[in-house]
Amino acid sequence: MALWGARFTEQPADAVFALSRSVGFDWRLAPYDLRSSLAHLAVLEKSSLISKEDSVKIREALKELIDEVASQKFLPIEEDEDVHSALERGLTSKLGLLGGALRAGRSRNDQVTTDLRLFAIDHMLSLATLLTELTEIILKKASQYVDDPAPGFTHIQHAQPISFGHEIAKHAHAFTRDVTRINDWYQRASVSPLGAGALSGSSLPLDPEFTATNLGFVKTFENSIDAVSDRDYVAEALFIISLIGIHLSRIGEEWTLLGSTEFSWAKIADQYSTGSSIMPQKKNPDMAELARGKSARLIGNLMSVLAMLKGLPFAYNRDLQEDKEPLFDSLDTLFLVIPAVSGMIATTEFDREKMKLSAPTGFSLATEIADYLVRKNVPFSQAHEAAGACVAMCEKLDIELHQLSDEQFSSIHLSLDSSIREVLTVQGAIASRTTAGGTAPTEVKKQIAAALKKTLLQRTEIANKSKAFSEMMRS
Repeated sequence: MALWGARFTEQPADAVFALSRSVGFDWRLAPYDLRSSLAHLAVLEKSSLISKEDSVKIREALKELIDEVASQKFLPIEEDEDVHSALERGLTSKLGLLGGALRAGRSRNDQVTTDLRLFAIDHMLSLATLLTELTEIILKKASQYVDDPAPGFTHIQHAQPISFGHEIAKHAHAFTRDVTRINDWYQRASVSPLGAGALSGSSLPLDPEFTATNLGFVKTFENSIDAVSDRDYVAEALFIISLIGIHLSRIGEEWTLLGSTEFSWAKIADQYSTGSSIMPQKKNPDMAELARGKSARLIGNLMSVLAMLKGLPFAYNRDLQEDKEPLFDSLDTLFLVIPAVSGMIATTEFDREKMKLSAPTGFSLATEIADYLVRKNVPFSQAHEAAGACVAMCEKLDIELHQLSDEQFSSIHLSLDSSIREVLTVQGAIASRTTAGGTAPTEVKKQIAAALKKTLLQRTEIANKSKAFSEMMRS
């Protein structure tokens, strides 16, 4: 059923209808379209543009359609152009001409962006909930390895010994920021466009603020042209999703490396691994690799929408039909990836002994020598040179730092006496990093406790928003 066409003398060509038809993907907006229709009906009744008697009939029909859409009793047909025309067909089949009354004071331009905002808010809140669950899993895993030493890395080279719990926990902070970004996004996205019409508002006595409150939005639009053309909330959501994908990808990269034969630190559970069709011995970290690979798809969807938006003039353009599939696809992708990554992390076991043995290798304690000299009032530039000279001597002699003799230490710098050996231990090096946010186990435990507390607060905040949204959708 088309919502236009009276001024045309010919029907659209088949190719035109096929290209224009969006109901194949925008049908996902049906529940939100029906809820926004209830809100629009309320303002039409409030303004006496629809009688109370007719309003009751339309409301009952909309409620019936809500149930029929949910149960899939009502579905789009081949002749439907988009979700809006399909649902109006449903209304007119129940009410006759009265089913078209809701079109007063409303255009598909403000209607579709209202629906998409509601969809985005609903799904981004669900995404935030998943992220808080993932964060808790990461922090729980980190707490199991707080007292286990491992080499820390920069440039994928041994750098300094660290608490391995500190290494794992770093990922939790990235996802906490992502949830914060979703909360910030919510404030900007929660703007009702309904009442903006095609682009210029309406000459009918509508009340956009009343409608915004009815739909649970924080506020209504300030400029009707901007209201129908704004897709910042889509682009920003896709950016947040892309960044989440990148954070998942980094986990995927680390788990792939740590589970390799060369590292053999991580033992990924069988239920989160796959095998080879030709090599029977293989156990592949496919969930980690897919988390890494899917991030490219998420970034691509963001770029697609940004490129689509960059040259649009004035108010609504049909190009904006291309805003939905990238958003739908990106959300669907994360809803697949996050549970798999969560399960992978929760069930992975790390080889404590191998990590401990690796911790001092690669001269990772060299910084302890420099810090030791600084505490003896040696300028850091000189201390750095002396520590580097110790490493060079060890490389030449093919020994480790703690194997240098007292004479060899003092030959490099007179302040390097026998007490240097007190700081050349992995446990001592890690325990000494007590600055806020540092790797000392005492600090890491505080960090994990604080992060868990923050995650709980975030979960509560998101749950409250989700509950309010669900109640609004049911009202």
